[in-house]
Amino acid sequence: MKDLKEKTIRGGLARVSAQIANFVFRIGSLMVLARLLAPEDFGLVGMVTAFTGVLNLFRDFGLSTATVQRENVTEEQLSTLFWINVLVGGILAVLAVVFAPLVVRIYHEPRLLWITVTLASGFLFNAVGVQHSALLQRHLRFTALSVINVVSLVVSTIAAIIVAKLGYGYWALVAMTVVLPVTTSVGVWIATAWIPGAPRRGIGIRSMMRFGGTLTLNGLVVYIAYNMEKVLLGRFWGAEAIGLYGRAYQLVNIPTDNLNSSVGEVAFAALSRVQNDPIRIKNYFLKGYSLVLAMTIPLTLMSACFAEDLIRIFLGPKWGEAVPIFRLLAPTILIFAMINPLGWLLFSLGMVGRSLKLALVLAPIVIAGYLAGLHYGPKGVALGYSTAMLLWVLPHIAWCVHGTNVSLRDILATVSRPLLSGIAGAAAAVGAHWLCVPVMGPLPRTIIAGLVLLGVYVAMMFYVMGQKTFYIELLRGLRSSRTESGALASA
Repeated sequence: MKDLKEKTIRGGLARVSAQIANFVFRIGSLMVLARLLAPEDFGLVGMVTAFTGVLNLFRDFGLSTATVQRENVTEEQLSTLFWINVLVGGILAVLAVVFAPLVVRIYHEPRLLWITVTLASGFLFNAVGVQHSALLQRHLRFTALSVINVVSLVVSTIAAIIVAKLGYGYWALVAMTVVLPVTTSVGVWIATAWIPGAPRRGIGIRSMMRFGGTLTLNGLVVYIAYNMEKVLLGRFWGAEAIGLYGRAYQLVNIPTDNLNSSVGEVAFAALSRVQNDPIRIKNYFLKGYSLVLAMTIPLTLMSACFAEDLIRIFLGPKWGEAVPIFRLLAPTILIFAMINPLGWLLFSLGMVGRSLKLALVLAPIVIAGYLAGLHYGPKGVALGYSTAMLLWVLPHIAWCVHGTNVSLRDILATVSRPLLSGIAGAAAAVGAHWLCVPVMGPLPRTIIAGLVLLGVYVAMMFYVMGQKTFYIELLRGLRSSRTESGALASA
């Protein structure tokens, strides 16, 4: 179990480090491509990905998660799951091509036909690497996964910039979307050095299929809930509206998305290994949950407070209409930081049925919020989205933890510390920013405000909220794991 703790710390560090690199490259690519391309270009690809994203949920049928969650998996099971994934990927690619004319008719936009057909190839490229990636997660080889993810992002970003510089417009985004899974699958094959065998019957994968199927259905419902607004905006307000909304959503969501996915992969793998130990799983979960919130909350508050400067810095002056959308979406992203990690707990305990029920309640609430604001365009949709999520957050948390070893009080106590610290830091940062506005440009005054927010936040967390010991112990554990790894390497 000590080995598990050390692997989890090392894996967490590797994934967080990789996500920091990913964050830098994603922001960098967004800054470059936003200046090379028009909002309409992003809107066109966004229209298609809103559709292909639904199919993308079926790309592994939840079988990669089942592989990680299962206590014991045989070579025959892995090989059979690999070929099932390839079959599913092929079917999804064909479906995307078949339904491409329907996408054109829905949006009344003929350019979407070949965008959809080209993006369809990504399903097959993804499918061939699913089980290899799951093997790396299962064995807590997150350093290898991190390197692969960063390299894949760099390669796909370079491809997109080259295509954009050549003047091919939205095809730059298409190239980026296709090159990413190709590079990732090649990387995981090399890292695992595993070649799947022939598929077999009667090897006990029915329960894994059932787990994966429920997980996939859950993902489908959640995806529809979180992406219906893009379909509605594209249908009723056009490509430019969805381009503005989509870039604002992407920019404000990058911190939460990166951090939750990086820490989440490690946390889920570690929690699955201790799923039969209630005390340890509670301890592991709350520590991981606290860490994600501590990193996400100040970034989200920064986004809400300084939306205008951040949009100008990262997207450029022609994206000014995205500022109010960006600001209105910030509460939603804060709520995601609070509720998304609860999925680690439910999935590691095998409680995918409850997760599905939660999604079935969440979806109509969120869609009602979209519809309430649709008449007012992207800003109205953003406001409706945030309002719906604010109304749902507490019932969602209470339902998630009901019957587990983690209580609602545990969650609220964990949330309150970084949230109150972040609010104090944001208040100080707004004051500093206001003083700098007459004498500084957007970049320097935003940097100063960010440093003030961070300084007050850390001081509050360490000396008011009593979290100093927690982070010192985390650093000691990391240093210990590094020392022992170095000793083993030299032995």
